Amino acid sequence: MRPTPAFMLQLLLALVAGGFTTLTASPFELWWLGPVAIALMYVGLHTLTPAQAALKGWLYGLALFASGTSWVYVSIHDYGYTGAPLAVFLTALFVAVLALFYAGTLWLYRRLMGARLALLTFAGAWVLGEILRTYLFTGFPWLLMGSGYVDSPLAGWAPVGGVYLLSLWVVLSGTLGAELILRRQWWAAAPLAAIWLIPLALPHQWATPASEPTRVALLQGNLPQLLKWTPEGQRTAANTYSRLTAEVADDADIIIWPETALPMMEAQARPLLERVQANLPPGVALITGIVQLDAANQYYNSVIGVGNVDGSYQKEHLVPFGEYLPLESVLRGAIDFFDLPMSSFAKGASKQTPMQAAGISLGNAICYEIIYSQLVARRAQESDVLLTVSNDTWFGASIGPHQHLQMARLRALENGRYVIRATSNGITAIIDDQGSIVARAPQFETTALVGEFYAMEGLTPFTRTGNWPAWLLAALMILPGFRLTRCRGE
Repeated sequence: MRPTPAFMLQLLLALVAGGFTTLTASPFELWWLGPVAIALMYVGLHTLTPAQAALKGWLYGLALFASGTSWVYVSIHDYGYTGAPLAVFLTALFVAVLALFYAGTLWLYRRLMGARLALLTFAGAWVLGEILRTYLFTGFPWLLMGSGYVDSPLAGWAPVGGVYLLSLWVVLSGTLGAELILRRQWWAAAPLAAIWLIPLALPHQWATPASEPTRVALLQGNLPQLLKWTPEGQRTAANTYSRLTAEVADDADIIIWPETALPMMEAQARPLLERVQANLPPGVALITGIVQLDAANQYYNSVIGVGNVDGSYQKEHLVPFGEYLPLESVLRGAIDFFDLPMSSFAKGASKQTPMQAAGISLGNAICYEIIYSQLVARRAQESDVLLTVSNDTWFGASIGPHQHLQMARLRALENGRYVIRATSNGITAIIDDQGSIVARAPQFETTALVGEFYAMEGLTPFTRTGNWPAWLLAALMILPGFRLTRCRGE
């Protein structure tokens, strides 16, 4: 059957909606486009068969990830030793596979849901799809609909229910807006207003800051990624971070080097760290990301400290292909990208005692872990401040570091905790408990960011419960739409 003009319009709107969703996130931050994107996906959906709805969802995902995760090409081509044609193919494959999550969501929605209370059931189904994308095949919760709302009027919901509650309200705003504007359902104005006005009445401060701030220095070495693991790169890293540390020694209680700041094993780095620490004032804590090797010859992406530091942290949630290789026996050696340095890490334990530095309890999240809201909430329950060290050099000069920083800001707001973020070449920043940037270092410069943070006491509702209330609400919202009869075209 030949596609109708109406169906072709639906597909075009899906592509536009995917692009609009990217624009809600950093560095664009046009958050008001989120409900517009949802309205474009919602209107006309119930005239489509499940297969047509799946195609519309896939095209939305294709536009979203092609525009929003274009930095994958930079990682594969510039730093993964992969030629341009193969890098383009792998990036396109990555985008096409991720887009299947939206294809599956809309196929199931049309297969199982009727038109009854569609504005509710669509919102619930959308968020359940985001949850599936967060955890299936290790997960990829990048560009969730709610991630771009840390500076929006909806931000007050974040400490109540987290990013998935934000997603739910954004999607529901889109469906309510469509009913109100396009179908003249005037009653929709009341719940729409409630979603956006209730945050004004919510508490602004959920946790209490300590009476005195802690001084912190975040070091940004800005070392070339391609030379990092060479002998020359090791010497340069040691000299750069030693020099920067000496420059800030008298200005900080805690000095933090980023993820794998020293491109060497912990045993090799220890003597250098101890020499650097010996020249620091008494009581100063020095913390760095490092690679650990245990007695069983397993590698861990870790955070350790010397001086006024107790404990260490081993990364729990690893990056597929970057830190471990799925189907390793098949893929290892197939192309250079699958043989990256340090791509065989072991997973750290899910329960680890928080590190202590200068009397402060640290909740760690290494690089990619900061995008997992449930994981970070667990860390926040036992910590005074959240620490994330990262190597965003893999993103190059793309939009990736800006998106990564925005998600770190949302974790701060969700948990009522400062986030101190040390990165290899940016964006290094100190983020307060409201998700606002207190101080940030310029990207692509060798520098030290010195500032203050406050240890926080008390837990937000989100930190106490995690994502479960938002997930349950999304599940309950789809119940009225279930039907026993089939829709047309099946």
